[in-house]
Amino acid sequence: MTLRSERVRLFQTLPHPCGYFEGRTAQNLVLDPAAPNLPKLYALSLARGFRRAGGHVYHPHCQRCHACEPCRIDVATFTPDRSQRRCLASNRDIELTECPPGLTTERQDLYAHYLHARHPGGGMDEASDEDFSHFLAAPWSPTVFLEFRCEGRLIAVAVTDVCETGLSAVYTFFDPDLPKRGLGTYAILRQIEFARTRSLSHLYLGYWIAHHPKMGYKARFHSLQVLGPDGWAPIARPYRIKP
Repeated sequence: MTLRSERVRLFQTLPHPCGYFEGRTAQNLVLDPAAPNLPKLYALSLARGFRRAGGHVYHPHCQRCHACEPCRIDVATFTPDRSQRRCLASNRDIELTECPPGLTTERQDLYAHYLHARHPGGGMDEASDEDFSHFLAAPWSPTVFLEFRCEGRLIAVAVTDVCETGLSAVYTFFDPDLPKRGLGTYAILRQIEFARTRSLSHLYLGYWIAHHPKMGYKARFHSLQVLGPDGWAPIARPYRIKP
């Protein structure tokens, strides 16, 4: 594989259970994790539809399914809709701080609480300290933890990679006992603002799967683009997720 002037080896994973469709298997292409120029390759690969999980930079490569489409928000053209403006207004009391990545007791407690509420019985809800560290960051990754606090209490963390080619929203976990705040939506809105302060053109949101209920929140962000055979293009509007 060639990324501009860079050459890198690609590996293909063994089939594993799909995280989105029950009964299906998935495979990924993975950039060589031992490549000495992996940080630079990672930044270039975002525009090619790759994503980071822990120390691996991957792209779905399933034999019989092509449902996962890379997606990103065009920061320059994005404007919040009425609901998103209400979300920003109702969370005016939240303080955002850019922090180095890493494990703390406070972050681990919030992460565990989030997983128990959002992924009960799926294996993720028993994540160890080692799982936390290996999944969210890597020694080479350009990662920051955006901490959201209300009256000093940590209520959300947006794990964000800051690359020359854009921001990548790696993972967000938050207090599930505060549903009215819409913290998942709020974190994306603040990441868009963060990208603008860094003069970065895109916020990468991982993968889009048409008509999948877990993707509804992404469709609500105008200026959302997907990567298809002819390059990046806006998703069709209006777009509605089937119940």
